[in-house]
Parts: sequence; structure tokens; C-alpha cells
Amino acid sequence: MTRSTVIIGCGGLGREAFSILEALREGGDRWTVEGFVDDDPTEDNVALVKELGSRVLGPVMWLAGRDAVNAGIAIGSNSVRAEISARLSSTSVTWATLVHPDSSMGLRVELGPGTIVNAGVRLTTNIQVGRHAQLDQNVTVGHDTTIGDYARLSPHACVTGSVRVAEHALIGANATVLPGLRVGRSAVVGAGAVVDRNVSDAVTVKGVPAR
Repeated sequence: MTRSTVIIGCGGLGREAFSILEALREGGDRWTVEGFVDDDPTEDNVALVKELGSRVLGPVMWLAGRDAVNAGIAIGSNSVRAEISARLSSTSVTWATLVHPDSSMGLRVELGPGTIVNAGVRLTTNIQVGRHAQLDQNVTVGHDTTIGDYARLSPHACVTGSVRVAEHALIGANATVLPGLRVGRSAVVGAGAVVDRNVSDAVTVKGVPAR
């Protein structure tokens, strides 16, 4: 059966999600993209969506008028993803979990609804990923790790074994979190940082070591 999906957000991340769906389709998976929705699309992004052969259907709440629709939130802001999910919680929207075929997952890896896994991501074993998390290109996640709801791991982030990344946390590009540590709720780890101790909730750390 063909799975028709609407992508929420027509910026760069939305078009990356489109690319994931195209890669899945080319591999024989029967996904199609009905279009994009966006509350404030720029002219440039609308034009780039058209170049992909797709279209912007309307604002986010366009989805509320549908009897049944599958969607994915491809927006970088953790708080905005949470807000959109809440706005659509009483509708018939179901959430697509998108996994690029050029990624790998070991045994007992669980992905929550709405999670997006980009090309090159490596997930080893006994990993739990929450709702609407984003794992960008070439992220690596080690054994026995938990990634919370609405968290985001930026390109080339390295999360080692037995790490707890809490809800809404952001791990920057090329950052490393050493084994057994916790990154708190809404915490931010700067690009290139090396985390060698727990990071408290709502704290931003950067540098080597991260402070």
C-alpha cells in the first residue's frame, strides 16, 4: 500500500525529509509526498519546493481539515516541533517515522513517532529514541542510550554508550558526549564540544572540555 505523507516545514530540513522519502521510494518502499505545509514559507523556499516537483499546500492547520493524514515535522527548533505536535494532537494526523536507507540500526533500537533519521546515522544496540527527535547526517549513538522527545543531534554528533539525552536537548555539530553522562532537558551542547560531565537542565556548554 502506498503511504502518502505531508512534510511540515518547507525549509532546508523539510527538503532533506523529502530526500529521505525519495531515497526510500527509489529503494522500493511505496512512499509518496503529497506536499508541504508551512505557516510562513519564503518565496525562495516555495521555489525550491517546486523544483523538487512538489508544492506548498497551505499553513500547518491545513492538516486539521483532513480526515486522515500522515505527516512529519521537519523543523529544526525543538520547541517549535513540540508546539506543532500539541496543536495537532486533537486531529487525525498520524506521525511518520522517517529513516534514510543509508543508515544502520542494531538490535533493540526503538524510534518514537515522528522521529527523523538522516543519511549516515549509526545506531548500535539497546537504544530508545523519543517522539519527534531528529538525528542529522552521520550522527553516531552508542549502546544503551536514551534520546528524549524533541531532542536534536546535529550532523556528526557522537553520543557514546549509556548516555541520557533528555527532552528538548540539542547536541551541536561534531560534539561528543562521553559514556555514562546525562545531558539535561533543554540543554545545549555547542558545536565541537566534548562533554565529560553531566550537563544540567537548560544550560548551554561549549568548548573542550565543555563548560
